[in-house]
Amino acid sequence: MMGHTSLEKIVSLQRNPANIRNLCILAHVDHGKTTLADCLVASNGIISSRLVGKLRYLDSREDEQIRGITMKSSAISLHYSHGDREYLLNLIDSPGHVDFSSEVSTAVRLCDGAIVVVDAVEGVCPQTQVVLRQAWLENIRPVLVINKIDRLIMELKLTAQEAYTHLQKILEQVNAVTGTLFTSKVLEERAEKEKEEKKGEKLSGDQVYDWSAGLEEVDDSHLYFSPDQGNVVFTSAIDGWGFSIQQFAHIYSQRMGIKEEVLLKTLWGDFYLNAKAKKIMKGAQAKGKKPLFVQLVLDNIWSLYDAVVIKRDKEKVEKVVTSLGVKVMARDSRHSDPKVLLSAICSQWLPVSQAVLLMVCEKLPSPLDMPADRVEKLMSVGARRFDSLPEQTQQLKTAFLQCSSEENAPVIVFVSKMFAVDTKALPQHRQRPLTQEEIAQRRELARQRHADRMAADQTAAESHRESSHLESVSQEGQPAGLSTATMESLTLKDSKPEEEEEVKETFIAFARVYSGVVRKGRRVFVLGPKYDPAQGLSMLPQGCSASDCVSEIPHLSCCSMENLYLLMGRELEELDEVPAGNVLGIGGLEEHVLKSATLSTAPACPPFTPLNFEATPIVRVAIEPKHPSEMPKLVRGMRLLNQADPCAEVLIQETGEHVLVTAGEVHLQRCLDDLRDRFAKIEISASKPIIPFRETVIRPPKVDMVNEELGKQQKVAIIHQVKEEASQGRSSDTLHVDSSGLVTLTTPNRLATVCVRAIPLPQEVTLLLESSSEVIRTLEQVNMSLREGKSVDISVRTLEAIAGLKAQLESLLQGRKWRNAVERIWAFGPRRYGPNILLNSVEGYQRPSVWQCLSRGNKAGEAAVLRDFDNSIVSGFQLAALSGPMCEEPLMGVCFSVERWDVQSSALPQLQEALVEDSPPNEATAGSEVEGSSGTCAQVEGTAAGVSQAGRRPETSSTDCYGPVSGQLIAAMKEACRHAFQAQPQRLMAAMYTCEIMATAEVLGRVYGVLGKREGRVLHEEMKEGTDMFIIKAVLPVAESFGFADEIRKRTSGLASPQLVFSHWEVISSDPYWVPTTEEEYLHFGEKADSENQALKYMNAVRRRKGLYVEEKIVEHAEKQRTLSKNK
Repeated sequence: MMGHTSLEKIVSLQRNPANIRNLCILAHVDHGKTTLADCLVASNGIISSRLVGKLRYLDSREDEQIRGITMKSSAISLHYSHGDREYLLNLIDSPGHVDFSSEVSTAVRLCDGAIVVVDAVEGVCPQTQVVLRQAWLENIRPVLVINKIDRLIMELKLTAQEAYTHLQKILEQVNAVTGTLFTSKVLEERAEKEKEEKKGEKLSGDQVYDWSAGLEEVDDSHLYFSPDQGNVVFTSAIDGWGFSIQQFAHIYSQRMGIKEEVLLKTLWGDFYLNAKAKKIMKGAQAKGKKPLFVQLVLDNIWSLYDAVVIKRDKEKVEKVVTSLGVKVMARDSRHSDPKVLLSAICSQWLPVSQAVLLMVCEKLPSPLDMPADRVEKLMSVGARRFDSLPEQTQQLKTAFLQCSSEENAPVIVFVSKMFAVDTKALPQHRQRPLTQEEIAQRRELARQRHADRMAADQTAAESHRESSHLESVSQEGQPAGLSTATMESLTLKDSKPEEEEEVKETFIAFARVYSGVVRKGRRVFVLGPKYDPAQGLSMLPQGCSASDCVSEIPHLSCCSMENLYLLMGRELEELDEVPAGNVLGIGGLEEHVLKSATLSTAPACPPFTPLNFEATPIVRVAIEPKHPSEMPKLVRGMRLLNQADPCAEVLIQETGEHVLVTAGEVHLQRCLDDLRDRFAKIEISASKPIIPFRETVIRPPKVDMVNEELGKQQKVAIIHQVKEEASQGRSSDTLHVDSSGLVTLTTPNRLATVCVRAIPLPQEVTLLLESSSEVIRTLEQVNMSLREGKSVDISVRTLEAIAGLKAQLESLLQGRKWRNAVERIWAFGPRRYGPNILLNSVEGYQRPSVWQCLSRGNKAGEAAVLRDFDNSIVSGFQLAALSGPMCEEPLMGVCFSVERWDVQSSALPQLQEALVEDSPPNEATAGSEVEGSSGTCAQVEGTAAGVSQAGRRPETSSTDCYGPVSGQLIAAMKEACRHAFQAQPQRLMAAMYTCEIMATAEVLGRVYGVLGKREGRVLHEEMKEGTDMFIIKAVLPVAESFGFADEIRKRTSGLASPQLVFSHWEVISSDPYWVPTTEEEYLHFGEKADSENQALKYMNAVRRRKGLYVEEKIVEHAEKQRTLSKNK
């Protein structure tokens, strides 16, 4: 055991980056991360080794202690010496619960290595796969700790041999996850290489494509976990023991006289000891012999547990203790709980901290060994490739790799999150221990004060006796002089808290220095996520530093680092400077950094790639204060919460509600507690969760509600008349809907007419548009600047991405009705990048293509010119797509095709002359258009006489784009889209969670019951090898998920716990507007069909929440059989 490490020691260790290890602990929830962290913290004497696992030192929040799960990542610096080398370990403990996986991302970014903890009983769980993937994406090296091995002995009661096979299986599972990640990476790289080769030369036709070819050549042995490589440690953190094979190899090489290298290779694997020949032989399994690992390692541990815990055999324990050469205190051996004695023996024989820290120092890289491709990945922001960055930026890569703390090295710091600390906890305000002189002084003062008080009391008593009329003045029995003094102090007290209240919480940035030395008060640039180094360098004067006040440059500001802190779990220590390669806390950035940022002294530094969060926030609640007067406090509190939590989002909706968006129920609960107790300090009331829906249209269904084919049965005569009229075609003087779903709408001033049809997009297209929203955003920005006539330089990578998107769309939109639809895309929506499309099917209107940036080489696109009011049509579409007609939720997967768009000539008087010359064949096109849409637009034809069908816009005149016409056109377009949407079969889409549940066989039925009740459906279940656990994978609507985890725990008495992750949107199959129309449906559902309609229930709930009209009937006569004759 090592003593408490002084601050000076740690500061001196920070200067040598070769001996620094930045690591985080990752695992599934409840696999023992924080207990393992406790063991490591105890090795530094910060906490007592008796409290390991009970204290959970890094869970500093009250709710973390109550719930027993970690909710935020917290860091601590530890000192470890091995031989003559001394190491500094910056350890970050991260949460395992799926709601807080954003905290894991913030921790992983700052580290170079990770300890992945796996429970020996549960094996690889869903969250284990997620954290392995996060470590992989951030390019950091993992080592494996298989924890809770004592459960194999005490709970599963396995023999040592069975435990060995079980551990082998777990290793296989972990390696399988790493293997798939590796394979996908190799294949991706190979596909890119193929692409480049193909460009060079066309391949000969008869070549066979072999997928696995690239895999054989690439060496992946260093990736996998194997005890003989030294990157696996077996532990039981709660009992305080842990070992790697190296330790046992060392012990036995002395005892048996076999070389250590031989034992290292053979202790794990299919080897056994031949006692007669004193040789180690291969083939233990085939010959039915005990493998070496079982014989030399596990058997010892099993017999120790057997003696100490199971049989409590005093003599045997004494034998073991003497043979191990361990000293056990008398009070431990007499303790009533055998676990105390066990951990006393184990923590000396196989201390867990020793095994884990040694592995960390040997296997994990120091900041100096940062792989070059990780640096490039961090620096290439968005779709830009590293080699397309400016020259000065590329030179910074060497600064990263050297990780130097020279004076002239550029300072580069990444802040991964901001966290709030109680101002009292800062080292500046902490009480320091008093010296002897101070204590003496204080004692003297107190004595003096006491004497004064006694004297005052005495004089008061005397004066009280003398003058009785004083009683009426000070009835409290205080002397009059004193009472005024106390009054004064009271008023002082009252006026003070106002100022104090302002600064209860201080924000500290959780950061790491990648290069240079950070000093207190040094000024640096803060680079926002959209900052472009090329633009910054061109606008800044040469050799400019952050201390000069900078002119306005987008996404760049300056700030000074006020305070630097060393993060020590629950405490902070103040530092003056921090060299490269260390993790630290920075105070005084709350004005400049929202959640994460890159700080640098060099303006050439690019902002780092944004953190990749696994969990998308989906649960929304509206929040309001109990007392309306406290609104400003709530607003301030929510601003602080938004800054303090990497995953929570705070927004104000159009309705004026303050909305909090969180990742799940536990996360929501935590955010609300934080608002109540820390940030706003007021009573708040949260609404029921606001569940997001989407609206869509589908192809007309083939079967009805009782699965009869449509069109075959007898329609019933008494059909709701309303429905009939609706399908015949609603028409008023400005609106006409025909039976094929084409909507024709004229603006109120009769100057413009649009014909729109809504078509459902194929599901794959919707998914593609949703996943490539970033590309579409970029595309839209490029088009905007091209429209304004600016020249844009786009990186090759972006162009490739756009071309890829176009190619994918073309391959997915096949068939007659989508003929060259991709070329005719007018806009995406809502907000210009959503999963809906506006198609230009207007005859004779050639507008510049959305994809014009791809064909910029040839100038063929010159002829296409925008028509007037083109923007109004797009705006109308955007508005319609943002809130659909069913319950004002955004649309998804709908394509609006504009089939006709006429603008009356009186709307464009100044274009009259130009148009007359341009459009001789007008009438013909208009006529053919009308016939095509089955004669329904004929009546509109009259109103739109003198129509200008095609017309190029002369450069000289520009129409008044904000006049009454454009406003009416926007409204008309929006209405037309909404009516076209309603003319098709419409459906709601619900957000879905995927839900993974681990449960034992006896509670399976109950789990299924809870899922069924909440509209979930099971995708598949499988039994986990070697255990009696089942893994159930299901999907569950977000709307039904509240209280789901609690209900499952209650029903299965805590044996099953679900993990919910948002996965996709799914169409709810039932039609919210459905009424029975056929004989069979009447028989089945009754005349009123008042059985529960899920889609209608959701739709009405949303409408009620938004204050829209809800059509509800109070039941007069519920349908039941009424017998006329009295019951005899």
